Amino acid sequence: MSETISPNTTIAQYRVISKIGEGGMGEVYRARDTKLGRDVAIKVLPAAFSADSERLRRFEQEAQAAGALNHPNILVIFHIGTHDGAPYIVSELLEGETLRERMAGAALPQRKAMDYGLQIAHGLAAAHAKGIVHRDLKPENLFVTNDGRVKILDFGLAKLTGAADVQAQTDIPTRRIDTDPGVVMGTMGYMSPEQLRGKAADHRSDIFSFGAILYEMLSGKRAFRGASTADTITAILREDPPDLSETNKTISPALERVVQHCLEKNPEERFHSASDLAFAIQALSGSATVSAQTVAMAAQLARPRLGKYLPWIVAGVFALASIIMLPFAISSFRRTPARSNVIRAAILPPENANLTALNLFAVSPDGVRLAFVARGASGQAMLWVRPLDALTAQPLAGTDGVSTVLGSSPPFWSPDSRFIGFFAGGKLKKIDASGGPPQTICDAPNGRGGTWNREGVIVFAPNTSGPLHRVSAAGGASTAVTKLDESRRQTTHRWPYFLPDGHHFLCRIGGSSAQNENNGVYLGSLESQEQRLVLRADTSAAYASGHLLFAREGTLMAQPFDEKSFQLTGDAFPIAEHLQFDFGGARAIFSVSENGVLTFQSGIARGNTQLVWFDRSGKQIGQVSEPGFYGGPRLSADGQKLAVLIFDPQAGGTDIWLYELSRNVPTRFTFDPAFETFPLWSPDGSQVVFVSNRKGPYDIYQKPSSGAGSEEVLFESNEGKATTSWSPDGRFIAFVNTDTKANTKQDLWILPLFGDHKPFPFLQTPFNEFGAQFSPDGHWIAYVSDESGSNQVYIAPFPGPGGKWQVSRGGGTEPRWRGDGKELFFLASDAKLMAVDVSAKELTLEIGNAQPLFDAHVATSPGTHYDVTRDAKRFLIDVSTEGSSVPITLVVNWTADLKR
Repeated sequence: MSETISPNTTIAQYRVISKIGEGGMGEVYRARDTKLGRDVAIKVLPAAFSADSERLRRFEQEAQAAGALNHPNILVIFHIGTHDGAPYIVSELLEGETLRERMAGAALPQRKAMDYGLQIAHGLAAAHAKGIVHRDLKPENLFVTNDGRVKILDFGLAKLTGAADVQAQTDIPTRRIDTDPGVVMGTMGYMSPEQLRGKAADHRSDIFSFGAILYEMLSGKRAFRGASTADTITAILREDPPDLSETNKTISPALERVVQHCLEKNPEERFHSASDLAFAIQALSGSATVSAQTVAMAAQLARPRLGKYLPWIVAGVFALASIIMLPFAISSFRRTPARSNVIRAAILPPENANLTALNLFAVSPDGVRLAFVARGASGQAMLWVRPLDALTAQPLAGTDGVSTVLGSSPPFWSPDSRFIGFFAGGKLKKIDASGGPPQTICDAPNGRGGTWNREGVIVFAPNTSGPLHRVSAAGGASTAVTKLDESRRQTTHRWPYFLPDGHHFLCRIGGSSAQNENNGVYLGSLESQEQRLVLRADTSAAYASGHLLFAREGTLMAQPFDEKSFQLTGDAFPIAEHLQFDFGGARAIFSVSENGVLTFQSGIARGNTQLVWFDRSGKQIGQVSEPGFYGGPRLSADGQKLAVLIFDPQAGGTDIWLYELSRNVPTRFTFDPAFETFPLWSPDGSQVVFVSNRKGPYDIYQKPSSGAGSEEVLFESNEGKATTSWSPDGRFIAFVNTDTKANTKQDLWILPLFGDHKPFPFLQTPFNEFGAQFSPDGHWIAYVSDESGSNQVYIAPFPGPGGKWQVSRGGGTEPRWRGDGKELFFLASDAKLMAVDVSAKELTLEIGNAQPLFDAHVATSPGTHYDVTRDAKRFLIDVSTEGSSVPITLVVNWTADLKR
């Protein structure tokens, strides 16, 4: 652009406030998002981008790819567009400084450099997993926020700048813009040898650039810098940088070897992936977990200079010995819990099994066994138990069907460590930790946590919304033990945790939205429904060893807590960094015993579902997405587009994304930080309906599918809602209404889109009804009810009156119609996709016998998991993937760290 944009200029929905930087790659402005009420950064690129249509096309492709990266260590892209002929990018507005400014020509402390390096490696790993390479990684493109989080900036722009743009500085959409006059040398000094030779740059080029940056953080000097550009190129191609130990005698030899491994001239000799790089750095961190694999890796890296690095190898062997002796250590710990040393180890998944993403696990109160969820060779998620003084784990038969979706509940133990409580199939169940048949305790459609006291009382959350309930561990009907406070906009009570007296418990209370200022950890009681705020933090919490444990901004914290007065009595201390957090349920991924055993999961949680195409025989014929966190896939009527919800770990919410299936290109459709879910297409494809909890309860919204218009509230109330189907004539929307105050559980309602728009009930009974689907002619509704004691598929006339016809026999959910209405599909209780012929004759139906098509391998979670094309020749299914590669960290005697 030739002229600076004036304040108060409106670009799309953004009102420009002020200019905050400029350079060769354009100008950066602070702006206000007038729709969402937040400040953003707008980078306006030179108009020359638009003059070249091919360049503009590449810019849009790269920006869309960068916008699909949702990771805490990558700048969030909100929007792209064109203003007065110049392309622009809208991103989050960061507060802080560039890494170049943070270093200020001096070395960083080793621990801080490793922390920054680990965050950068995690961000690169997430981008590389999506097939996106940065190509211009340098300190100017790394931003350190005021809270210490590193953000990678400008993904994709490096590919857009040709050779003529090498000297152009890449600007940063923040308040502070680096203007280092040595930017040419700086950029050149971080390029890989293959880039300088004009060869294709892949993810290993980013690893080389990373190595140069880590070297500079540790030494305060650039790895490659000559008196001229030619000298710098020669150094990169032919020379090794001076040893780090020459400038900093305190540098760990193994860490120096990691840097050297990144800076190998031959890409084949570098780390094979950013994930491996992150693992190596974490292995060398003083706070990292240690496994035999980790020690072996460190020793392998150190081998070329064995004599020099011998002390580090000895330390690694000592760590390995700690793991080999772990069974003995655990046994000794049961007898002498007062010892002062801390033991750390990594618990890997069982052989031929995988842990689930954002894993579900619980250590027993006596600290002897760990219960966790894993997928075995069958692909089914089930409970496993591992004695911590053994090297193997055993699956518990009968526990398959345990939910693994975002927000799902981990198992919980009885106080004597004999039984495990868990949620599966819409029920709260228990099972002997040594094996045996599970026993059903009571109904729990979508469990969100449970806790068990010594008097045999279980307090649990039966649903995603509503109060906590209590029930006898022997089984029976449950009753509410807490009450929602509507004056504080409470919609959910979850994650209860009994305190030692067995009568008071902690729980997370608040609105469904993470934006509710009243969210926090509260104290509840079996004797009273009174609530007392303990900690204003939107997280699950636990009590052990005189401390309250909870999550704060990705760190596991411990704060002294008086179990008698129920008051916090001291400052909070960090005990584990980079803690995984399930934003879908506001749950911190950790568990703690009564005697000092802590387990948690850190690092990056890889998504555990994937959108895949199948034909009628069950043959996989294509895929739409890489592994991620997906749900509720819905095809447009013409089969050309897809609406699906995607969980964003950074924002802590779900948004609706739209795919053009011909190209499998996703476009973000909703932008609110709350949870948007259950998308539906209008019959003509011009509108998308969804529900959002941005105001507390889940309300129904509508927005043009083009994304150009504004969102419109169709229906709001104090009850939870889930949209399920849009009638073929466009006049009605079917939705599930959940009234926590009534005794009717989940009911089917109809929202008319004409007249007074007043909803009316279609089915309102003492049972759960959900999953309503209009037939293609609009005269019938297929739905699911548990009136028989299990979920079954039925068909009833619309709008009625009339009888109903049962379609499934051994259980069924998620009915879907073929385009001509002559066939109905549903998921059986064993996850097989079933098909049944349907013939309508005036006011009656003829229904054939259901036939299995194939095993759908759907994700074990509530909600919807598949959709079918009109000709019923293809099925798009949200399938479970292999799971998480992130181990569970075990810490024995964790409280000893608090005394240091």
